[in-house]
Amino acid sequence: MKTISNLSTIGDFIRWASTEFAKHKVFLGHGSDNYWDEAVFLVLGLLKQPWNSDKAIFHCHVTDEEKELLVTHIDLRIRKQIPVAYLLGEAWFCGLPFKVNTHTLIPRSPIGELIERGYEPWLAMEPDRILDLCTGSGCIGIATALAFPFSEVDISDISADALAVARDNVATYELEDRVTLFQSDVFDGIPAERQYDLIVSNPPYVDANDFDSMPAEYQHEPKLGLVSGPDGLDICRKILKEAASRLTENGLLIVEIGNSAETFEQLWPGSGVSWIEFEQGGHGVFALTKQDIMAGPWQ
Repeated sequence: MKTISNLSTIGDFIRWASTEFAKHKVFLGHGSDNYWDEAVFLVLGLLKQPWNSDKAIFHCHVTDEEKELLVTHIDLRIRKQIPVAYLLGEAWFCGLPFKVNTHTLIPRSPIGELIERGYEPWLAMEPDRILDLCTGSGCIGIATALAFPFSEVDISDISADALAVARDNVATYELEDRVTLFQSDVFDGIPAERQYDLIVSNPPYVDANDFDSMPAEYQHEPKLGLVSGPDGLDICRKILKEAASRLTENGLLIVEIGNSAETFEQLWPGSGVSWIEFEQGGHGVFALTKQDIMAGPWQ
């Protein structure tokens, strides 16, 4: 891909990138819902400028070195279909930047809306201890720790590579004294004596067929973090079978299963789960108390 000689300002490159994304029908689904925002995030991110910079910055000229950087990465976004977050090494969640790479999913969970409102009305008070299962980049656990400044938070993942990213993010927010990391296949690697007032999880929940048909952008994400057996519910089943023993008496479990919610309802009709509604979009997140889990059909 060759740049056009009359592209000289940041605004020129944003406009050009937006046009190219639309022309090539780049798939959006990792943070942007329109080509203009996608171009703004990529161009300003590459130039190390805040994504919400004053629009006056659009008139600033770019250097020859910056032009080469922009053209190369716009080409990668189109030709290789690499998501912007991986090109930048950063994604935003709950209004906070997090380091990401291809060992972690790109944050996009509607659980972020729950965190921003302190998990109300599901939690009546700040929990003493919280667990974020299948944490990936650590964004849910870290954002929750920041929302509850007196809580102790454990975050876990089966992937050592993902935990390395999560550890960097914990350090960025200086939470080493309150956030503990565990390498664990669901609960297997977490000490049995640790009990939680809140367990929250965005586990793998894509079924094998859906993964094969997903846009190429998703193929850059770790399959380990997306796919969960033939029907997408293998990890969810394990969480439901073991969560009650890890919750305090009044503990709460929140799990995101996205499009696999339909399969969930077919497997366990009338199970009593509470499906959470979101004002900002998103679906397939349920809440269960310890007593609900113990009484459920999955036991």
